[in-house]
Amino acid sequence: MENYSIIIFILAIVIGLSAFADKAKLPYPILLVIAGIAIGFIPTMTEIEINPEIIFLLFLPPLLYDASFNISPKEFKTNINTIGTLAVTLVFLTTFWIAVVAHYMIPNISWPLAFVLGAILSATDAVAAVSITKGLGISKKTITILEGESLINDASALVAYRFAVAAVMGSAFIIWQATLQFILLLGGGFLVGFVMSKILAFILKRVQKNPNVTISFMLLMPFVTYLIAEHLHVSGVIAVVVSGLAIARFSKKLFPESLKNNSRGLWDIITFLLNGLIFILIGLNFRYVLKDIDDNMLLPYIGYAFIITIVALLIRMVRIFLQKINLQKSFKNNKRKRKISEDALLDFNNSIILSWSGMRGIVSLAIAMGLPRFLEDGSPFPERNAIIFISVAVVLFTLIGQGLTLPWIVKKLNTRKEENTSTV
Repeated sequence: MENYSIIIFILAIVIGLSAFADKAKLPYPILLVIAGIAIGFIPTMTEIEINPEIIFLLFLPPLLYDASFNISPKEFKTNINTIGTLAVTLVFLTTFWIAVVAHYMIPNISWPLAFVLGAILSATDAVAAVSITKGLGISKKTITILEGESLINDASALVAYRFAVAAVMGSAFIIWQATLQFILLLGGGFLVGFVMSKILAFILKRVQKNPNVTISFMLLMPFVTYLIAEHLHVSGVIAVVVSGLAIARFSKKLFPESLKNNSRGLWDIITFLLNGLIFILIGLNFRYVLKDIDDNMLLPYIGYAFIITIVALLIRMVRIFLQKINLQKSFKNNKRKRKISEDALLDFNNSIILSWSGMRGIVSLAIAMGLPRFLEDGSPFPERNAIIFISVAVVLFTLIGQGLTLPWIVKKLNTRKEENTSTV
């Protein structure tokens, strides 16, 4: 079966399984991942080569743009403290602690390789979390924080990954250079996104009477913005997010309701199909990762992946509950200045939901698959297969383990909240 035929076949499965998931009241990302694993083991199924550059270009820009376009600017600003903590501080903390655990636990994993693994698994995938929690009655604040985190954490993870791979290749890691590059990447991405949003706004003012042209420009913009930013060696992720936020504000003032509805309907279909393809591809890829692993190392690597999953979850829980405490202290100490608003505070329920929503997904998979095959001297990249296998296993553990239990946790928390309300 040719690759294009496989893609059509997968899209049909995505639509069918999503309809089944609605009736069975099961999270459709979980069904799609499991289906992808099953399809991957069909003997006649050929391997779909996953090019990380293509994945970043085709999947990230539209999904990030859609999320940033629809996120509430007011809610985003209110929760920017928590979003920044999760998207930057937590990413680097997760990278560090996974690296420590991996270095001392996994044989032949040097410090640079351990940091590569940590960086790969540092960013969470809010696409999975939001898809799984859809319709469960989660607060708008929690959804905003999850989506806001995913809009920025990819950039942080990619910076950590680049420096870790450079260290494996033999480059020295200098903290001030890494910090400066991180600032330049984010600042440059912000500038590109801002300029592109101004250009698009200028164009849309002149073509707004033609709905097809207007929507087409808006569909094209995230890809163009991402490519320009990456060509200039700044963060394409941040550029797309900034342009999406800016155009969202612009469109609310200028566009008629009919145009918004047409655009919304088209974006819903695109993001639905892209999300489905992502989860199927994660499952499909598992078989071809397995073939490069020695049989006697399968169980140890699965065990390492499970321990890393637990470590990542614990780090996230500790950081979120510390953030909850810090916000409460800041609110009490600065009550007159109102630096932290009451709406920004976290309660026990949304802290638990945020903690349990740290699933890994397509970004981790794409980064892992993008590992160089060879070092600069021509020798194989050390432990490449082990790092990829453990990364894919952690993605599957989080999607299936946390994904299947998250709806149950949300329902339990909602029930407890209702009981407490009725008691009062």
